[in-house]
Amino acid sequence: MSAIPVPTPETGNRDDWRKTKAEERSLLLSTFGRQNLRWDNVDWVVVVWMLAMHVGALAAPFFITWEAVVTAVVLHWATCSVGICLTMHRYLSHRSLKLRTPAKFFGLLCATIAGEGTPMHWSSVHRIHHQKSDQEGDPHSPNEGDWWSHILWTFTGRDSRLRPTMYRHFVPDLVQDKMMWFFEKAFGPVLIGTGILLYVIGGLPMLLWAMCVRMVFAYHSTWFVNSATHMWGYRTYETSDRSRNLWWVAVLAYGEGWHNNHHAYPRLARAGHKWWEVDPTWMFIRFLQLIGQAYDVDARLPQDLPATKSGGVLQQLQSKSKGVSPVEAA
Repeated sequence: MSAIPVPTPETGNRDDWRKTKAEERSLLLSTFGRQNLRWDNVDWVVVVWMLAMHVGALAAPFFITWEAVVTAVVLHWATCSVGICLTMHRYLSHRSLKLRTPAKFFGLLCATIAGEGTPMHWSSVHRIHHQKSDQEGDPHSPNEGDWWSHILWTFTGRDSRLRPTMYRHFVPDLVQDKMMWFFEKAFGPVLIGTGILLYVIGGLPMLLWAMCVRMVFAYHSTWFVNSATHMWGYRTYETSDRSRNLWWVAVLAYGEGWHNNHHAYPRLARAGHKWWEVDPTWMFIRFLQLIGQAYDVDARLPQDLPATKSGGVLQQLQSKSKGVSPVEAA
């Protein structure tokens, strides 16, 4: 599949073009919401996959080896911290830093093996979340219920024909990237191939621990960011949503639990704003910067940002990052 061209109003009536884009966005956002979770609209591939991973994780304690456990721990860090938190979240979704080609490829590979969807799809959904956080159209709003925001939202079937339109609207900066399209097409083979490789290396224990346990733990760790940190915890900043900072989610999700900080300042590369808000993903970003694999890192803290007459630091940065997408994706 080739890259999707970003439409421009070079031909035709500009008002009609804007109306068409608005209608497309409205249609896309209408596909998110609990009302769409019906028996005739269930993504059974996702349901069966999640069921298989959880059954495998429950069986894992009966098939344990130290090699399998160690591999699971290492892969959990690589996929959850490097793949999800760093690459898909802070790099692709928010453009808080740039990566050299080797680090970018490694990050996208880790993101793919994480099994939370293709990097491009994950990023587009996340940008929608920030644009509509805790409002109608938020893909995993806690207003729709705790279980909805945690896992049920992933079970909703969506017309695959809408995906190019979603990419065009919400990740127009990513659709021109050939490496992104490589991992878009390779997602299934890489994920299944990883499971086969793990089984070949260490048999059933390796498959159950390094695939099932590792993925289930990462799934729920990152899903808690969608659910728990919009329900419990403390708020350092006043934001238009219900985002909160929750220490135990920060522990599970490599710093992503400082969620109110992130929603107040989504462009910053670090999620922890106080000395005790430990952010392991930020630490690895600094390491990549040290070895020359990360650059243009937005390493600022809120107090480093200039205040404006329009309402201070928070409003100044939020006005620039409203809509989240680093490009005009309207």
